[in-house]
Amino acid sequence: MSWTAILVLAAGAYGFKLAGVLVGTRIERPLLRRSVSLVPPALFCALIALQTFERDTELVLDARVAGLVAALFATWRKVPFIGVIVVAMAATALARVLT
Repeated sequence: MSWTAILVLAAGAYGFKLAGVLVGTRIERPLLRRSVSLVPPALFCALIALQTFERDTELVLDARVAGLVAALFATWRKVPFIGVIVVAMAATALARVLT
C-alpha cells in the first residue's frame, strides 16, 4: 500500500470523526441525539465480538474467550483500565498454556 493511500484514508477517517462530532452536537431531538450517541459503543461491541469469536469465517471458542470473560469480571469489579488489560492478558495466556 502506498503512503498516499494511507494518508488519504487517515484524512478521511479523521474527517468522518470530525463530521460526527459537529453533526452530533447540532441534533435537537433528544431521542435522535441519544440514538446517535449509542452507535459507537454498539460498533465497538460488535468489533470485540468478531475478533473474539470468529476466525476464518468460523465460530471458535478458544483462549480469547477466557480473556474476554476475565476482562468482563474485572470491569464488573471496577478494576482500573490498565488492570483490566493485565487481567485479560494473563487469563488469555494461562488458557493458552493449559490448552
